[in-house]
Amino acid sequence: MATTASTRRQFLTLLGLSTLAAGCGTAASGATSAKGGTKTLRYQGWAGQVILPELAEDLGYLRDLKLEWVGNTISGPQDIQSAATGQVDFGGAFNGAVVKLAANKAPVKAVISYYGADKYAYNGFYVLTDSPIRGARDLIGKKIGMNTLGAHSEAMLDIYLQRGGLGRADVDKTERLVVPPVNTEQSLRQKQIDVAVLGGVLRDKALATGGIRPLFTDFDLLGAFSAGTYVMTDRFLEQNPATARTFVTAVGKAIEWSRSTPRDEVIARMTDIVKRRDRNEDPEPLKYWRSYGVAEPAGRVAGKELQLWIDWLAGRGDIRKEQVKLPDLYTNKFNATASASGSTSASTSGR
Repeated sequence: MATTASTRRQFLTLLGLSTLAAGCGTAASGATSAKGGTKTLRYQGWAGQVILPELAEDLGYLRDLKLEWVGNTISGPQDIQSAATGQVDFGGAFNGAVVKLAANKAPVKAVISYYGADKYAYNGFYVLTDSPIRGARDLIGKKIGMNTLGAHSEAMLDIYLQRGGLGRADVDKTERLVVPPVNTEQSLRQKQIDVAVLGGVLRDKALATGGIRPLFTDFDLLGAFSAGTYVMTDRFLEQNPATARTFVTAVGKAIEWSRSTPRDEVIARMTDIVKRRDRNEDPEPLKYWRSYGVAEPAGRVAGKELQLWIDWLAGRGDIRKEQVKLPDLYTNKFNATASASGSTSASTSGR
């Protein structure tokens, strides 16, 4: 586990280097064919989970495109940094991290939403049942374990503390620690941390075990919203437009398939994917899956969901508002599934 101050500095330094790194790395992003598009997309997965591109590939939506797994990540900011530097061809993160990366001149663009919060899919801040922590002020001086800093969980914590009446000095007294998601529940039960951020199948598995209770959730704070997007570099999109369109449209189809298919069938398919890919994972937690939580049809990116984090980052002093232009952050033009739905207003569309 890393301390808040040191890990935050490392995170901000990493993003501060993104301009140089992306400028050097994107040339290696995806080998293009003579017909104008790579047929292989390199990516990072998440242990024990089936991400939407993996589901899309298994459903046949990627057609002749192939995914090439290069390893797993536990951090959205790390994943999109890898995309910006050309180590992978797409990466996904909390929208605030996407804004932060773009503000530091990384040539990336959000192309589709892939996770969010709804009544089934949400991240919660959990404490032990007998914990004295009941409200925002009780978190002063307490240890909160989350998968990474400068991203979704830290943003939710800041909003909760602010709404609880804490000033900046008291907010800074909360100790945010980086804990791998697969170890977070255990760290809470062993009292190495006071609060654990849990989401998805790991959350539901912990709740089924018992002995913990929620302090708050991101759904409590903001209602239903898409929280993170997949990004690709501008260069990749320019060199591989057909590939990008196939990929984004396929992910959009997978989102809609997961919504319209009986939950047991979705879980069965995910379990089969995990077993077949042979990465030494436990598929058991997948039985708790309920939703990806994407708010917009087929993962269409809504400008308001990025503007929220422009305002948040600017309020924290992490960026200046003039560093980013909202229309430059995202595009929906590669998402044929969302275009076909026709249910999202023009006011939220990308350029």
